[in-house]
Amino acid sequence: MESSAIPLFEEVDFEKLSDECQQLLATLPREKTWDGSYYYLYQGFWFRAIPLHGIILFQKHFQVEDEDVLIITSAKSGTTWLKALTFAIANRKDSPLTQSPLLTTSPHQLPDSLEAGLEMVCKRIEGCGPYWDHVLGYWRMSRERPEKVLFLKYEDLKEDIIYQLKRLAHFLGVPFSEEEERQGMIEEISRLCSLDSLKNLEVNMNGMHTSGLKNSSFYRKREVGDWVNYVTPSMAERIENAFEEKLGGSGLSFKMSCNTKNEDN
Repeated sequence: MESSAIPLFEEVDFEKLSDECQQLLATLPREKTWDGSYYYLYQGFWFRAIPLHGIILFQKHFQVEDEDVLIITSAKSGTTWLKALTFAIANRKDSPLTQSPLLTTSPHQLPDSLEAGLEMVCKRIEGCGPYWDHVLGYWRMSRERPEKVLFLKYEDLKEDIIYQLKRLAHFLGVPFSEEEERQGMIEEISRLCSLDSLKNLEVNMNGMHTSGLKNSSFYRKREVGDWVNYVTPSMAERIENAFEEKLGGSGLSFKMSCNTKNEDN
């Protein structure tokens, strides 16, 4: 796979990029991806051209405020669920949950070549990656500055949603009161934001995301460990080995299950 400093490429819509971004792309190393397009190496991470344009603008103009909440996840790792939970918790004082905007608005307003995609990930070349550097970076920051970074695992949310919602509310600076707990507010938010509830709403069954994707595409089976049903045994073993290699000694671990498949799939 080639790696060189080159000019812009045909898959990029020039009109969507600023002059600054076009000039920058011409100087960056690139790698061809599984689908024939390119990732560009910028500040140690790999991006496609259009997202990179947004990142440059973000770095140049965005001013973070103390009350800002940033949700950082990888695709298909519970992003939709976490967005809904965060919104419902932070805005629960504004209106009854029965009138929540989540009931009418999507919380958001894999590639077929899995072998090639896995190869790219293992080589640390992936969109907004390397994945491991992101995960470990946020994990370590959550240990050093727990008041600024809350590290949540999808598996933990599935295992004990009530406890995790308490953690999330405390982190957001809006902890549940004893009265709210007695009234069942936590359970109500859990039900409102459950993926079974969200996916059956009209807005998420038939609505469209601003990216052009159907809102329904953001809702999958929601089963922990379901990934093993989409890869070969050798691919699963390689993924487990990669987790062990990349996270070994960090104190961070994930539950892996390549030896057993979900019985309900």
